[in-house]
Amino acid sequence: MKLVVLLGDGMADLPLAQLQGKTPLQAAKKPNMDLLAKRGRSGLAQTVPEGFPPGSDVANLSVMGYSPSRHYSGRAPLEAAAMGVVLAEGDIAFRCNFVTIVDGIMQDYSAGHITTEEGRELIEALQPLMPQRRLYAGVSYRNLLVLQAGAKAICTPPHDISDQPVADHLPRGPDAELLIRLMDAARPVLAGHPVNEKRIAAGKRPANAIWLWGQGPAPAMPSFAEKYGLLGAMISAVDLLKGIGKYAGLEVIDVAGATGNIDTNYEGKVQAALQALKRLDFVYLHVEAPDEMGHEGNTELKVKAIELFDEQVVGPMVEGLDKSGEDWRVLLLPDHATPIAIKTHSRDPVPFTIAGTGVSPDGVERFDELAAQQGGYGLVEATKLVGLLRE
Repeated sequence: MKLVVLLGDGMADLPLAQLQGKTPLQAAKKPNMDLLAKRGRSGLAQTVPEGFPPGSDVANLSVMGYSPSRHYSGRAPLEAAAMGVVLAEGDIAFRCNFVTIVDGIMQDYSAGHITTEEGRELIEALQPLMPQRRLYAGVSYRNLLVLQAGAKAICTPPHDISDQPVADHLPRGPDAELLIRLMDAARPVLAGHPVNEKRIAAGKRPANAIWLWGQGPAPAMPSFAEKYGLLGAMISAVDLLKGIGKYAGLEVIDVAGATGNIDTNYEGKVQAALQALKRLDFVYLHVEAPDEMGHEGNTELKVKAIELFDEQVVGPMVEGLDKSGEDWRVLLLPDHATPIAIKTHSRDPVPFTIAGTGVSPDGVERFDELAAQQGGYGLVEATKLVGLLRE
């Protein structure tokens, strides 16, 4: 039996007036997701336990069966693993976003989705400012800083404060002074850097500040093979998911042209997944684009991102599985909701469908938040999803 998770990050949402009271999932043309719902059984999954922040880190750990209460230590240490940064005892990893702050307002949590190449130049310029120069360039605006302090500081994700005054959300508590000092020291370096001068001249948003958050030490996790007896692979553009995959002992497959945005290489991801399934039992295929559009508050592009996921990932993936001659099952879901109205994540349960060999349809005919409420699985904790996929 070949097992696949198809995860469209942040696809779930709330009803929107501009969509005549529908959610983006309900409004999108997604015949392949709807067909999976007809072929399978649906339900709602609680991916973010009470007391945890509603982020992709917590949610994806839950979907993979790792209880956040036992295995979650922060977002940044997961990304450190993907970047090959080894965290020793006492090391605390921080996510370091490039952001755009204008007149004290968080204008853009991604600095206009700055390119990875531009980001690397800026990181090189900032490294001398950082203790032990342990500042590492990641993908686009997503970077990493390692300190030996700051674990107990209270930090706010920048995508939670879009269009809000940053002064109200600066780090606070133990070691906050150090973090604020490092963030302040970066601003004059970034302001005069040629990368930002070129971006401004081109009408793009500059990366005029860094924002530190998501900190924690290295987590302790059993491998996916130890938990489930399955050898598998992780396919994603973003370091967070790659890091979860590494800690879980999955093979992390890099796909050329995978960007973490709406222009990602969908076809390449599908082909990589189908090839991996010829030698492995399990593939976790993650697409970031719907979440990014949710954070931007762009309804039209969020609907488009869902439609692209349906057309270029879900459809070709199921077609490839059908042609493989193997027994297979697919778990289709978002990791969390990213409602357009708030431009950030929420704890709302998300729809899911399991379809494939041996799965009896439950009569649900669409894949969306409302239809899933009538599904045969009901409401389940996300840590049980892999178990349901295998049953």
